[in-house]
Amino acid sequence: MASVFLTLVLGALALLVFYLITIYTHWKRQGIPSVKGTIPFLGNVWSLLALKLSMSEFVRKIYERSKDHSMIGFYKLMSPVLLIREPRLIKIVLQRNFSSFHENGLKIETDLDPLLAKNPFFTYGETWSTGRKRLTYAFSSMRLKILFTTVNGVCNKFVDFLERQLKSSNEYEVELKSLFSKFTGEVVANAGLGIEGFCFEDKPRAESFDEMGKPIFEPNLKNGILRSIIFFMPTLNKLLKIAFVPKSADKFMRQVVAENLKIRRLASTPRKDFLQLMIDLEKTEGETLDEEVLTAHTFSFFFDGYETSSIVLSFIGYQLATHPDVQEKLREEVVSTIAKHNDALTFEALKDMTYMDQVINESQRLYPALGILTKVCTEEYELRGMDGLSCRVKPGTQVIIPSHGLHLDPKYWTDPEVFDPDRFSDDRKQNIEKMTFLPFGEGPRMCVGMRMALLQMKACLSTLLKSYKLELSKKTQLPLELSSVSIMTAPVGGLWVYISKI
Repeated sequence: MASVFLTLVLGALALLVFYLITIYTHWKRQGIPSVKGTIPFLGNVWSLLALKLSMSEFVRKIYERSKDHSMIGFYKLMSPVLLIREPRLIKIVLQRNFSSFHENGLKIETDLDPLLAKNPFFTYGETWSTGRKRLTYAFSSMRLKILFTTVNGVCNKFVDFLERQLKSSNEYEVELKSLFSKFTGEVVANAGLGIEGFCFEDKPRAESFDEMGKPIFEPNLKNGILRSIIFFMPTLNKLLKIAFVPKSADKFMRQVVAENLKIRRLASTPRKDFLQLMIDLEKTEGETLDEEVLTAHTFSFFFDGYETSSIVLSFIGYQLATHPDVQEKLREEVVSTIAKHNDALTFEALKDMTYMDQVINESQRLYPALGILTKVCTEEYELRGMDGLSCRVKPGTQVIIPSHGLHLDPKYWTDPEVFDPDRFSDDRKQNIEKMTFLPFGEGPRMCVGMRMALLQMKACLSTLLKSYKLELSKKTQLPLELSSVSIMTAPVGGLWVYISKI
């Protein structure tokens, strides 16, 4: 009896070993080089699961160690993942053969996060197409001009807040992500929903929009563990049922939209905000949009506009404080451009600030808010690299695009670690190789809110630089180290500056 049991155990172990060998030789059988150090059941992502590296840093290290290859494979737990390094291949995946890679790799459970699951970033097919068209409608130049009126009002609140902080002192020491989250949170509240966001109060309020965003995005150990489960262990999450968005935030957004809709649909005077644009779209399409859909679109405005823009702004502020010559040059552009527009910050004035575009681009090159793009193959396609490597990508295979690695590659950028906004000047930006600068993605899935993001960032920076200067505080830990517990780019210890009046 014992011998039979032992035989069964040995047989089961042999089958398990054979199964694991089959899984972890996938890339070898394809003729694709792969990352070394595979651990059974964990693949190559132990450093991610142990929160030693962020996903962006993990991918960048693979990119930098694979200089001789157009593509390289690794294993996320027991699933093969393909990282592509060659700009030509990236163009195929993002643009030329979009139909074979039209899904994003990060997934959200609909029953756990019903509002976030309708965000165009997480949807595909007809749902994605419809949602993207509606957001594109809202962010056209004509409608952005409408939203700018409200953004400009937030700029005035921003100035009032800074003036209060400087009443008792010549300098205001502040962590930039915290400061700019107040601005973007207020923009979401005012330009998104037409309500007060309470972000610029002297004492934090639980119902303020910047406080509401903290539990969702704050880079801490708890969030790091939960995000690892959500994105790396979806099967486990079906049991644990961990939502990305706290129930309190979901409930709050539903209540605000429901109350606003009752008022708006009866009001005769339209407001200048995102929700109003969605109501106007109802009239254009001749049908009433489902309240759940409207709430989801409004939540997308919050999700996309609050966190990403405040991250980008914080790194721009850090670069300006570190490079006073760039700060002064940008201030001169802001002041002179506003003067040309009758001493008013206008929509047209922001469009004319081209050096500011250069500064924003260069900061995003060094520190993109999200350092990778992930796609899923939906239709079998053969990728052929210039180095002779060829991979027949099967449906369901995740494909990684290492945008941060590309941004820092000396093959494409001279002195890539140096902050130099002139890389994006008119006479030099033509030399930038396509698909090596991807802060907003590229192709049909390029960030639909890009123009709204740039609008609020340029308005914020113009307001700040016109009357104030930034100097780096010793609280900023140099050299910068990026947090390993955040899905977005976040520096350990924060980015601290002194703000003072000019």
